[in-house]
Amino acid sequence: MNVTFRIRYFFLQLILQGVVLTAVCSKARAQADTIPTNKPAVVVAPKDNFIQRFDDRTLISLALSRTPAQTPVMRFLSTNYRYFEVGVPAGLLIGGILSNDRNMRENAGYVASSTLISYGFTMLVKTLVKRPRPFVRNLRIVPVYIAGESSFPSGHTSSSFATATALSSAYPKWYVIGPSFLWAGATSYSRMYLGVHYPTDVLGGAVLGTGSALLLKGPLKQP
Repeated sequence: MNVTFRIRYFFLQLILQGVVLTAVCSKARAQADTIPTNKPAVVVAPKDNFIQRFDDRTLISLALSRTPAQTPVMRFLSTNYRYFEVGVPAGLLIGGILSNDRNMRENAGYVASSTLISYGFTMLVKTLVKRPRPFVRNLRIVPVYIAGESSFPSGHTSSSFATATALSSAYPKWYVIGPSFLWAGATSYSRMYLGVHYPTDVLGGAVLGTGSALLLKGPLKQP
């Protein structure tokens, strides 16, 4: 185990510890907001901090700025992002087989693995944190459609940034990096525009997805 692998393993442990700590704090806050009684449960509305207020204001502002021309585009980005995530590693794999290019086949595995690992981390954090969707917590936030599961972090964002980071790491060219992160950024923005994710959900997903791809790159590239 070389130094690079140890460093990446150390940062992976920090991420996991942060996830556990976030979950514990979230549950403690939820318990503090609930008044125990023998009568039907009474839930006290949580006190909003400046981050929550920023999240709410941003989504309300985006909802008010929606246009008939923009909404279908955002809906398309949000609905079809999986085609890019699946198509990129599949294309690399097919190209590597046809051209007998081992490096291309390995890159296909790296991109696919990065996306899958980020998805696993995302589901873990969602299960632990259980942050309500914006439109559930604040009725002034009107979504374009009703999304399920919990809000933090954004799964669309984490997987798209994992794919973009892995592809850019495998092929560090401007014509790869630019379009990759433009697509990831547009997909992430669409989640806020549609009213189904807070800005902090998107930020958390971007960090998780990027970190998953960077952490996975070291072990996979070991000789």
